[in-house]
Amino acid sequence: MTAPATALTPGRLSTLDRFLPVWIVAAMLVGLMLGRAVDGLDDALDSVQIGGVSLPIAIGLLLMMYPVLAKVRYTETRRVTDDRPLLVSSLVLNWLVGPALMFALAWLMLPDLPEYRTGLIIVGLARCIAMVLIWNDLSCGDREAAAVLVAINSMFQIVAFAGLGWFYLQVLPGWLGLPTTSADFSFVAIAVSVLVFLGIPLLAGYLTRTIGERTRGRDWYETRFLPRIGPVALYGLLFTIVVLFALQGDAITGNPWDVARIALPLLAYFAVMFAGGFALGYRLKLGYAKTATLAFTATGNNFELAIAVAIGTFGVTSGQALAGVVGPLIEVPVLVGFVYVALWLGRRFFAGDPTAPTAPAPREIP
Repeated sequence: MTAPATALTPGRLSTLDRFLPVWIVAAMLVGLMLGRAVDGLDDALDSVQIGGVSLPIAIGLLLMMYPVLAKVRYTETRRVTDDRPLLVSSLVLNWLVGPALMFALAWLMLPDLPEYRTGLIIVGLARCIAMVLIWNDLSCGDREAAAVLVAINSMFQIVAFAGLGWFYLQVLPGWLGLPTTSADFSFVAIAVSVLVFLGIPLLAGYLTRTIGERTRGRDWYETRFLPRIGPVALYGLLFTIVVLFALQGDAITGNPWDVARIALPLLAYFAVMFAGGFALGYRLKLGYAKTATLAFTATGNNFELAIAVAIGTFGVTSGQALAGVVGPLIEVPVLVGFVYVALWLGRRFFAGDPTAPTAPAPREIP
């Protein structure tokens, strides 16, 4: 079990944490307005890339992930790797249920829109390795478990993404008598994306904790150092959202009906995955913290990778790329909402669990 989550009251939360949904919606609107108002901004932001992703977005993701990974107690990860029910459940949800569910929803809801359908299937194959750490932390999930599951997802992503793409775009549709889609995924691009957006902040977080604890002790590290770098994670999140939506402002605002069509299967996907993950964790008696982590790591998707793959394979103006872009437009507010749902479920169904939340607000990112 993890250490009990600190009981919080809304009065103790910083302004940034207390109004987080407001800031996120504002960041989305600012990004959309900038993308529409400033000519050539999207080209300028996308002119330099790292791992197939715009440099400003890459910087935002790294800033977002580093403080969270610096909080992980890496000496406790063995506790997570020995938890067979958690690991097996995560693998099944992420690599069997998730892709299959997105495939089914894409075909059921977008049978007449093959480009958007293909884009959503690609989204379903890109398992989350970035923003999920923020949602997990805000919901008082298990940080060590989240780090381990994200690392496992990353390794599977490198090995399985291209093969699953071939299966869900060509093999399975052929078996079902449906039209197939040809796609050539780059193993190198996928590996670079994972190494950059997980490898760099993971190494930085590990070295920061190791050196900090050895030189100043755990008490200083967790009570003095972490509170100083904690807000960087949310600043990085807001910055990433602004840049991402500025890059795709024209695509989103110029196709409102298409965005609505793409949003429907995404909403259904998030709802089913979150509810299924939470119910499974509760049924397996994993405890609140691990149950929340299981649900969020199964629900989130790596839209950065999905967008990069769609653009690299089908082109920046393709319907596949637009489907990937709509992903974070829907995921960000929905998963913020799920943070509050998880906290409510923790208080309602995990009474007496020392890892369950005791206040109606997300954990403060100190």
